[in-house]
Amino acid sequence: MTILLLNGPNLNLLGTRQKEVYGGTTLAEIEEMTREHAQSHGFELNSLQSNHEGVLLDAIHDAKQSARGIILNAGAFTHTSVALMDAISSVELPVVEVHLSNIHAREPFRHKSYIAPVALGQIAGFGSQGYLLAVDALVQHLSGMS
Repeated sequence: MTILLLNGPNLNLLGTRQKEVYGGTTLAEIEEMTREHAQSHGFELNSLQSNHEGVLLDAIHDAKQSARGIILNAGAFTHTSVALMDAISSVELPVVEVHLSNIHAREPFRHKSYIAPVALGQIAGFGSQGYLLAVDALVQHLSGMS
């Protein structure tokens, strides 16, 4: 049982990028703590970060064959990508949307998510802890307890 963790543009800069907004935890640290948390629930976690929309689309398509669900921090693509929204709809896998910052308390353009309408739910504003909450939500959903 595998969960796919996808991170979008600029998230490779975590730990050095706008720490006042995104915190000081690196992406590698987030991936490791999320992997350990998923394993504690009996799930494997595969992770991928890309600054390229097409790579994320291909990963979502491939997940249909290799994963039970997806945790997605699409970064700025959250607010622009109809293609990611369509890919999620097409693969029919449960997706939990995650954001380190509270996108609803930031600039108005960040309030619109193209991912939210096709996701199980959205977790925003809890920093790196949001990834662990996403694992819990996805595991609960996959276990039929939601």
